[in-house]
Amino acid sequence: MALWDRLKESASTMQTQLMAKKNELTSGAFRDASMAMCALVAAADGTVDPAERQRVAQLIATNDVLRNFAADDLQRRFEANLDKLTADFAFGKVSVMQEIAKAKKKPAEARAVVQIGIVIGGADGDFDKTEQAVVREACYTLDLPPHEFDL
Repeated sequence: MALWDRLKESASTMQTQLMAKKNELTSGAFRDASMAMCALVAAADGTVDPAERQRVAQLIATNDVLRNFAADDLQRRFEANLDKLTADFAFGKVSVMQEIAKAKKKPAEARAVVQIGIVIGGADGDFDKTEQAVVREACYTLDLPPHEFDL
């Protein structure tokens, strides 16, 4: 199976798993951690192009799991995290990882945050090495084994 096909299948599987847990994913910690993850993946390569912002805006608007929250609030949180990362990636990353760590107490939420990172990373058809690396780091922050997500 080609890498692209595996990525599409993986993102689809992650989305299905997220939907199964939708009713459990309603906490502020999940909301904050998921938007931090989106920003981290979008900024992983050091730049954030308009297409990446659009993909996250699209996810916020259309993802059934994220519909548990107000879209404008999610967008604001995403942009605030992105601002931290674009101002100073290394310093911003520390703050963003602290947001991601909020989901650590509930394993279902922690896994869902990682899954959202994979969905965002694969949205353009190229879940590249830098995106994989930041999602892998988030796994460690959340005390989850990266191999559980093929990272």
